[in-house]
Amino acid sequence: QERQVTVAGTRHPLPDPFFVLATQNPIEQEGTYPLPEAQQDRFLFSIRVDYPSEVDECRIIEATTSPTSTIIERVLGGPELITMQRLVLQVPAADYMIRYAARLARLTRPAEGAPDFIAKYVSWGAGPRAGQSLILASKARALLHGRPYVALEDIKAVAAPVLRHRIITNYNAEADSVSIDDLILQLQAALPRDAAA
Repeated sequence: QERQVTVAGTRHPLPDPFFVLATQNPIEQEGTYPLPEAQQDRFLFSIRVDYPSEVDECRIIEATTSPTSTIIERVLGGPELITMQRLVLQVPAADYMIRYAARLARLTRPAEGAPDFIAKYVSWGAGPRAGQSLILASKARALLHGRPYVALEDIKAVAAPVLRHRIITNYNAEADSVSIDDLILQLQAALPRDAAA
């Protein structure tokens, strides 16, 4: 988030565009330390990657076990990516969409008048960055779908990857086999379309 690193007391600014991708294997945790919640909060998304389909798995096997090599071609460069990032910021989000995103994030917090299931299963909810991330991701999704404005469907589509690493469940959730994604879906169902209006 600081867009710089310090090595041996010397600051090194990182070039634009700059972003971090991190992977975590859900099976093997030995030798891997989980990031503190404050650091996880700085990631826009937490994306779950499931097993590939049989067709895709066959393609993977074929591509990695044959002598042919794939030629990687450049699609866009840094300047084009920065232009796209600026374009995302220009996509309008109506006040009621911003209120909806803020309300969705706030209702993940047990002390914010959240539904009973949040109070029962969540020990710590999403912070203010969640609302920012919901709107930014929704703006990008709107553009990808050819729409020049944020719609409710955009917020709902990005809610799970934006919120899942920002909500900490408690023992009750583990005991009842309730996942964070389950809670996000329940929360969206409990929050009416006109909740922000």
